[in-house]
Amino acid sequence: MHPSPTLSRTRGNLALISLFLATFVLGSTELVVVGVLDLIAADTGVTVSTAGTLVTAYALGLCLGGPALTAATIRLPRRTLLWVCMLAFLLATLAMVVTTSFALLLAARAVAGALHGAFVGAAFAAVGVLLPAERLGRGIAVVLGGIAVSTAMGVPIGTLVGRALGWTGAFTVIVAVGVVVLAGLLLLMPSVTTAGGGGAARLRPQVRSAFAPRVLVMLAIGVLLLGGQFTVFTYITPFLLEVTAISDSAVSGFLLAYGVATAIGTFAGGWAADRDASRTLLVSNVVLILALGLLYLAGAVPVLTAVALLVWGLVGFGLVPALQYRVATLAGPARDLAASLPASAVNAGIAAGALLGGWALTGSGLSAVVVVGLLMCLACLPLTWLTGRWSANR
Repeated sequence: MHPSPTLSRTRGNLALISLFLATFVLGSTELVVVGVLDLIAADTGVTVSTAGTLVTAYALGLCLGGPALTAATIRLPRRTLLWVCMLAFLLATLAMVVTTSFALLLAARAVAGALHGAFVGAAFAAVGVLLPAERLGRGIAVVLGGIAVSTAMGVPIGTLVGRALGWTGAFTVIVAVGVVVLAGLLLLMPSVTTAGGGGAARLRPQVRSAFAPRVLVMLAIGVLLLGGQFTVFTYITPFLLEVTAISDSAVSGFLLAYGVATAIGTFAGGWAADRDASRTLLVSNVVLILALGLLYLAGAVPVLTAVALLVWGLVGFGLVPALQYRVATLAGPARDLAASLPASAVNAGIAAGALLGGWALTGSGLSAVVVVGLLMCLACLPLTWLTGRWSANR
């Protein structure tokens, strides 16, 4: 993929802003449900644990439905796919607001997750055309940055709205913002021709390249590194309350600092990926091990715990642009199809990490949760070192 010679830098930057805002809406929709689970449970007549399956449904929709939808729409121009996915996503979210059935709510979340995955994949494919190769990592970081900023800002704000206006009010506001973002996509996103426009006859060789062994190893790195993090992060609040022994109000401050560090790290990670994506992955893996090690050894000391969270936040999602960059380059001609796969790997890691963390917590307590996450990151280190020696598949 090469940037269009007729596309000005200003037009390209405006298109990137529209993608950032779109992923901000997607990320807010995905995670704001966590802050209003009890309200959803009360309104739909289910338990809070059952309401929690709305998170699982979205993640599974993204992991499985995103790549499937990408493959099914490989012949569509990426601009068309972007606005169609955004429109359908908003309709699925609106369906959540008007339905009174938990089963339909669950289905709407799964559909929204699949559309989220397809949108992000199409956005990454478009970035490869909007920007020159030397700025690809930074473009990827802008797309991911919308999700990172939604975690740091959109989710807390959405939760506040949900507690004040009800959970349907939170999603109604998201849909309203999404309509404005959709208009921005239609106005600002130029027509882009990417590697996926070759029709159904090219799908089979694209699948072979997209799922080549080297690409699969890179995806395994994503599963292990994000899985290791979310083994711990899923249970970070009880860790801070019981091990670090800080107050409820202080927990919010610690998590806000982590969220801001995550957003900063995502953009810094895009810059680092442009310089050397392989080295960025390796260094991030090492620093992540050190941060989790500090959390385990000094988790009872609030100042050192705060340092561990800040460092963790900076590298934890800062490695994702490098992961996306490496998958795109190693997939070669199948980079359009492969573009949605890192998001699937990340969400698979998140789901697996939450599950492993729960088992560790039940069996051995909060310190064991950190140990399991640390061991997953350690197990990944040989893979990140090995893949650093692989050249791009051009």
